[in-house]
Amino acid sequence: MSKAKRAARKPLPRFANEDQERRFWAKHDTADYFDWSRAVRPALPDLRPSTAAISIRLPVPLLEELKALANERDVPYQSLMKVFLADQVARQRRGKRKVPA
Repeated sequence: MSKAKRAARKPLPRFANEDQERRFWAKHDTADYFDWSRAVRPALPDLRPSTAAISIRLPVPLLEELKALANERDVPYQSLMKVFLADQVARQRRGKRKVPA
């Protein structure tokens, strides 16, 4: 790329908030503002959501049913439990379904 082309990069506007920035980038090409050939790829560590190991006692019939459902889906039962829990927490947060305490 020529020096003239690099010098012709448009100045990046200042954004009041992320929403304004999102709207801007939805309508503009980043190549007009950045020279991606000079970009440096950042080194990111293994980013994983933090988890905590817990111990929970379940009735044996419930655990067996959970394992059967997981087997039908070909997933580990612990993973299926996480999906079920996350789904129910999301529903509770939205107030869609009340579960008796």
